[in-house]
Amino acid sequence: MTLDPGFQTQDSLRLGVFGGTFDPIHYGHLVAAQEVLSELKLDRVLFVPAGWPPHKPLRHLSSIQQRVEMVELAISSNSHFALSRIDIERPGPSYTVETLDLLHRQMGPGTELYFIMGLDSLADLPTWHAPERIIQLAYLVVVDRPRYDVDMDLLRQTLPDIEARLISLHIPGMNISSTDIQRRVRENKPIKYQVPEAIEEYIYSNGLYRV
Repeated sequence: MTLDPGFQTQDSLRLGVFGGTFDPIHYGHLVAAQEVLSELKLDRVLFVPAGWPPHKPLRHLSSIQQRVEMVELAISSNSHFALSRIDIERPGPSYTVETLDLLHRQMGPGTELYFIMGLDSLADLPTWHAPERIIQLAYLVVVDRPRYDVDMDLLRQTLPDIEARLISLHIPGMNISSTDIQRRVRENKPIKYQVPEAIEEYIYSNGLYRV
């Protein structure tokens, strides 16, 4: 993981964990991470690019190296953001439960994990690998997304203890998605002000999302 040594040896730590394909990372991700950091008074937010996301075909993704480089470019100016390679340095699918378990073991018993996710992901949580264990390992920080809603009654039927582990946050005015950015690039539409300038330049110079 790209972390400074002092960060790993703190007696207690409130750590945000933001997983995803980040293909590409955009201002919606960055605003959400900063808002969670501020509202929950976290020490740091870890960005965890998925090596092998179980719900997405690898053939449709940019390479791991490209996605990691984009994350590094996007977070480089924020000392409270850090990159974790935990999901790309281990074999097999990038299951969230395994990521959280490994982080707990690496960071020590004094670490509190806050897993950042969107409403769309919360709705799908019962289909994830070992969802009961996920809510034992981390608080779920759910950021709202336009056009999404969750049937909480149905969710409680599957995960009765979930409400005690949920934190909901409203993120101001960011209706941006990686899928839409990819589509706009294919259609030769502008993506300026949806991604940092360094990411826009990286996408075009590397010919990403053209096909």
